Amino acid sequence: MNAIEEVFKIARAQTLIALCGTVPGYWFTVLTIDRIGRFSIQSMGFFFMTVFMLALAIPYHYWTLPGDTILMFTFPILLIASLGCVYLYLGKKYGASESNHGRRLASWSRTVLVKGPLGIVSWTELAFLVMFLALLIWSFSTYVHLGFETITPQSASEQGLQVWEDKLTTVALSLALVGNVCLAFLFFPVIRGSSVLLPLFGITSEASIKYHIWLGHTVMTIFTTHGLCFIIKWAALNRMWEMLTWDKVGVANAAGELALLSGLTMWATTFPRIRRKMFELFFYTHHLYIIFIFFFILHVGISYACMMLPGFYLFLVDRYLRFLQSRQRVRLISARVLPCETVELNFSKSPGLSYSPMSIMFINMPSISKLQWHPFTVTSNSNMDQDKLSVVVKSEGSWTKKLYQTLSCPSPVDHLEVSIEGPYGPASTTLMRHDMLVMVCGGSGITPFISIIRELIFKTTLGFKSPRVLLVCSFKNSSSLTMLDLLLPMSNTLSDISSLQIQIEAYVTREEEPISNHWDQLKTHYFKPNVTDVPISSILGPNSWLWLGLIISSSFIIFLIFLGLLTHYYIYPIDQNNNIYPYSTRALLNMLLLCICIAITGSAAFLWNKKQRVLEVKQIQNEDAPTPKMTSPYSLSYNTDRELESFPHQSLVDATKVHYGKRPNLKKILLECEGSSVEVMAAGPKKLRQEAKKKPAEEKKMVAEKSPAEKKPKAEKRIPKEGASGDKKKKRGRRAPR
Repeated sequence: MNAIEEVFKIARAQTLIALCGTVPGYWFTVLTIDRIGRFSIQSMGFFFMTVFMLALAIPYHYWTLPGDTILMFTFPILLIASLGCVYLYLGKKYGASESNHGRRLASWSRTVLVKGPLGIVSWTELAFLVMFLALLIWSFSTYVHLGFETITPQSASEQGLQVWEDKLTTVALSLALVGNVCLAFLFFPVIRGSSVLLPLFGITSEASIKYHIWLGHTVMTIFTTHGLCFIIKWAALNRMWEMLTWDKVGVANAAGELALLSGLTMWATTFPRIRRKMFELFFYTHHLYIIFIFFFILHVGISYACMMLPGFYLFLVDRYLRFLQSRQRVRLISARVLPCETVELNFSKSPGLSYSPMSIMFINMPSISKLQWHPFTVTSNSNMDQDKLSVVVKSEGSWTKKLYQTLSCPSPVDHLEVSIEGPYGPASTTLMRHDMLVMVCGGSGITPFISIIRELIFKTTLGFKSPRVLLVCSFKNSSSLTMLDLLLPMSNTLSDISSLQIQIEAYVTREEEPISNHWDQLKTHYFKPNVTDVPISSILGPNSWLWLGLIISSSFIIFLIFLGLLTHYYIYPIDQNNNIYPYSTRALLNMLLLCICIAITGSAAFLWNKKQRVLEVKQIQNEDAPTPKMTSPYSLSYNTDRELESFPHQSLVDATKVHYGKRPNLKKILLECEGSSVEVMAAGPKKLRQEAKKKPAEEKKMVAEKSPAEKKPKAEKRIPKEGASGDKKKKRGRRAPR
């Protein structure tokens, strides 16, 4: 080794250390030094440096073997994830402040694409998409260019190939390397509770599903082309038998074909028409990802699979914690049945569980289906309802229809077994920094806005200045107007909506006038408690982010130690005797150790936090269930007509205006919205969301093109109270009947 080579290797090692420790540590210090102080940061720095050195020293011989790149690809991402858990914990503990950088970056969050195969895309998403595609194109062209430079007629003939066949092989291998880059990002968007990197960028797991869809289509397109290239080559050489080879050293072709077949089966059911009409088929076939990843790792070996290992590692942690949570049965307290085939389910909740607005929760009911899990928006507020959590279920599919029929029958069941996963939601919200919130929804799309309005009501009761709210909701029938009653919780907590500047414009599209008073048909059914049921709580307790960071870091350290011992005492002696250890078996042992380490640390954290949850369960179970006025001695159902006469509900009636027989004119409504910062949110049918996202950009462009003389100040819009003369002049503008 000459001096230049030695300097190069030292520089490469220093770069690795900087990427693993210095760069993440620097940014972590910048973000948290004002919160936790210099001493705590220095102590954490010494601790992680000790862990890093031990991880290098204990399995040192393993890192000297050629082709082993686990530490280089996995350790930096997991270190950032561990430090991100600490940062999110501190932000939750001390309160994340809404800085002005959100206003400066607001223009980048504006919608640029509305219709098309990509769906609704913002400027930020489009910029990252272009950069990612540029990375893929550059990587592919570089691999192909370097590979073609070494191909000559002589080199091709030495391998028994023609020049075009050798070049086709180079193209196929280049596609595999580029597909591995896409696969490295595939699992990050589908991580739910253990998603650390997404909350750091303000992205929720629900909003990131479209990134998973984009990456999935890209991965399967590249890998399918990769497989077709080799099939064409083998067919030209009359060597199709190579498809079934499974070499001891190198690439296992048979494993690659099995991985590709499982991937194609999943891919075939992901297209919108098939997914919407046969969702259960899509749901069940998507579990083939286990076979896909298993045979993919056996196909390429653990060295080439290391690039996708960080995302898959965090996904395994999340999946195991979700499995532990789903094994428990939660207590369902009551169900509020609405005449529009909608049910509000109210669960018992641990007082220590807090969640943000627009959170979602996955529900499984074995009496309806033992395998199906369905996501629903959490409508309750963790601050207003300390011991209850609510979700709204609209009867639309076979699963939800069966649930509604079970609860709306004259003699409903006394108890339902329910398992849940979640709730999952954004780490923080920026609702209070806007001057006005415009919420456009259709049908059951109102459910995410219920949680937002309840959060704003809670903020106003504490004295905070909340933005003005305009809720534009569209329903097919007047019976769906009863969903507006869900804006206020059932409990007797302080929920005066009069302190919130809210205007509700409800549109009934298929009726010219109200048919009947549907509010008389509201009823609530209470369920009998079961000793085995537990309240909904966080699987890792109130300090879940700290526990998650501990699971990620400790499981990886234990994995490195076990891997070093396995390599030193079992694999390395076999290699020394000129008996090369099979690559597939080595990859299988590595993945087995990885799963065992995650199971050990995850189970330990779960059992440690279970003690506190047991005490909370005993405390909640000792509380008596409510005893409302019953309609019959055999039913726990009662009519809620008297409850609607309370003052908060009367304030809700005064803020609501109902329009019959027409659809909302979003162009006119959004043009009349005034404020320096107006946030438009949409939920419901796809066309409605596209129209709501498209209109703000068009209206801003129209206003910008007007001359100053044409811009007239708008008069303040005043909603007349019930009985005013303004109601008589408008034939179709009516108040919500009560």
